[in-house]
Amino acid sequence: MTYRNPPTTPRKSATFDDYTLSEIRRAAATGNYDIRGAGAKRKLPHFDDLLFLGASISRYPLEGYRERCDTSVVLGSRHAKKPIELKIPITIAGMSFGSLSGPAKEALGRGATLSGTSTTTGDGGMTEEERGHSKTLVYQYLPSRYGMNPRDLRRADAIEVVVGQGAKPGGGGMLLGQKISDRVAEMRTLPKGIDQRSASRHPDWTGPDDLEIKILELREITDWEKPIYVKVGGARPYYDTALAVKAGADVVVVDGMQGGTAATQEVFIENVGQPTLACIRPAVQALQDLGMHRKVQLIVSGGIRNGADVAKALALGVDAVSIGTAALVALGDNDPRWETDYNALGTTAGAYDDWHEGKDPAGITTQDPELMKRVDPIAAGRRLANYLKVMTLEAQTIARACGKNSLHNLEPEDLVALSIEAAAMAGVPLAGTNWIPGKNGF
Repeated sequence: MTYRNPPTTPRKSATFDDYTLSEIRRAAATGNYDIRGAGAKRKLPHFDDLLFLGASISRYPLEGYRERCDTSVVLGSRHAKKPIELKIPITIAGMSFGSLSGPAKEALGRGATLSGTSTTTGDGGMTEEERGHSKTLVYQYLPSRYGMNPRDLRRADAIEVVVGQGAKPGGGGMLLGQKISDRVAEMRTLPKGIDQRSASRHPDWTGPDDLEIKILELREITDWEKPIYVKVGGARPYYDTALAVKAGADVVVVDGMQGGTAATQEVFIENVGQPTLACIRPAVQALQDLGMHRKVQLIVSGGIRNGADVAKALALGVDAVSIGTAALVALGDNDPRWETDYNALGTTAGAYDDWHEGKDPAGITTQDPELMKRVDPIAAGRRLANYLKVMTLEAQTIARACGKNSLHNLEPEDLVALSIEAAAMAGVPLAGTNWIPGKNGF
């Protein structure tokens, strides 16, 4: 008599999952690595792994409808004659004209201005739409030097020296030829329609001593009026923050690996850098060790989505956060109303990250004149302002619940972590214990 096992459900490998298998087949068929935009898609420890304790008997909460909770922040007060004063601690990250359409850049400026915050140029120079509709505009100074000129440096309200980006620390930007229109080519001094790959490092300095000289040059060009930011990818946040401070930065921006990008190799996005949550405490510690915490402001970006994320970042010691991907979604990117068009591209709303192809149905990450018509910069700017308003209200709600009359009074003591990894990264106790992994020899 032959014994037969009952049939079982086929079991797929956790290591060789469907996506991994499809990527192996794609690589074997094309001989090219995959290029995409957005940020890391793998699950990483993030702000969701933290919880606020709130007030009860041992803490006194504030009444939301009667007691003030301040949200304002000043950036660049260390050396600049004209530091930036913002109504909210949520700024718009650098996203270039070229990567984004002109109407999208205008909408970002409009939304930021309505909300009393700043927006940032990104690679590729300053557009008149962006400058004209941004009350406070930060000018990015990148290794490529695309569009850089002294006039625009002086027209900006602050200058951000970009050393690295969270999605690709140590790597340069990419802009494929289909997005290099006549206007983009003119601004970047590039041939139209030819793929462009930006340098991964600045051509005229190789270390912190040279960075100090460059910062002094920028201060001289702008008559010491403009705050100078230094932006780094989340690789070695303690040392990079310390060196940026020693080089003379007014503000340090640390971008974690959940931060997005217009285009780079997927292997880069998923395997280089550190989670945003892991970057905050080392950067804060560097400022504290130098006696510069709150004197040099710290901005953190990479995967900020809601008011709870904002409040948690501020509780860990940052002065402000910056959003990129979330801002594009607020404008209308990855909107399900264009689902049919996304399907025609072989993807779906919410998963579309082939921004480099210039075919974005929402008209945001494209230079196609017909697709750009789908963006109403006035309406999109209002949506962004609404989103920023909600984020701010959510952060205030949490702060009041913790008994704080300012978002900047939130502190690590207000937080606990849900996992050992998050507790170690954030430097806060594991929930239900007083144990912080890595502290006191444990």
